[in-house]
Amino acid sequence: MSQGSNFVDYVKICCRSGKGGAGSAHLHRDILTSMGGPDGGDGGRGGHIIVKGSVHIWTLLHLKYRKHIIAEDGGAGGSSHKFGKQGKDEILEVPLGTIAKDAETGEVLFEITKDGETKILTAGGRGGLGNAHFKNAVQQTPRFAQPGEPGKEVWNILELKVLADVGLVGFPNAGKSTLLSVVSAAKPEIADYPFTTIVPNLGIVSYRGGKSFVMADIPGIIEGASKGKGLGYRFLRHIERNSVLLFMVPADTSRTIKEEYEILKKELQSYNPELMQKPHVLAITKSDMLDDELMEEMKQDLPSIPSIFISSVAQKNLLELKDLLWRAIEG
Repeated sequence: MSQGSNFVDYVKICCRSGKGGAGSAHLHRDILTSMGGPDGGDGGRGGHIIVKGSVHIWTLLHLKYRKHIIAEDGGAGGSSHKFGKQGKDEILEVPLGTIAKDAETGEVLFEITKDGETKILTAGGRGGLGNAHFKNAVQQTPRFAQPGEPGKEVWNILELKVLADVGLVGFPNAGKSTLLSVVSAAKPEIADYPFTTIVPNLGIVSYRGGKSFVMADIPGIIEGASKGKGLGYRFLRHIERNSVLLFMVPADTSRTIKEEYEILKKELQSYNPELMQKPHVLAITKSDMLDDELMEEMKQDLPSIPSIFISSVAQKNLLELKDLLWRAIEG
């Protein structure tokens, strides 16, 4: 997942499904029959607008400039009970973790979580019935048929919430990108200034016995992020879809480890209290600068969650960290 404008996690689109084709009111005629009965066929269904999950897509960028999605109309029914042509469906491929909403009401319509999963976003109109359906003992030659149903035109929102097993939570420069680059093949941008990461990055972390899990580096939260400060509000929603939250606090923080963890926790709780129900793990980063005596002293004041001192640069305790995370994922 690349940095910058290539990552789009929110689009608003106008969807217009196809209208159904009209049924036919044709009466059978041929060289031997001058007054045949009704043989009008049904109209074809209008095209749906369908959303389909794909593991090969990580962003909604391809939909950013497609504001209007229009499906094909159904064809009219014909003589001799011929059905009208079905309108072509418009299929929108989206990343896993995409949520579809009604733009006016904000109602969540569905979520795409599996590769190849399809959901109808806007249904096409049904085709009208031909006059053959209306023949009865009283009315043997009906000269009418149903019109097709009109299509629907609605504004929808597609919103991506990154799916990952482990989400990295921490203030800017806590070492999240460095950890991800060391334990996976991901290559996030790394620098010594805040907000180096401006979009979520995903990496696959290899574990014992050929197992693996997905780790997401979420852009740095700041105090007040849940109220819209910094980048936090935009990307906090990605944390909602992570199974385990790994809080990362640098050993050289100006606060105590516990204080920084509590601030991070408070921001998440303000945004969505349900995040407190997820398993929490604490990693104290940059611990290669600590001696054993200082480390033991700091352990006395850690929050009561699974904790570990690590160093991504020195690759210290990284396997032990994976063990902790795997137990939390499986837990």
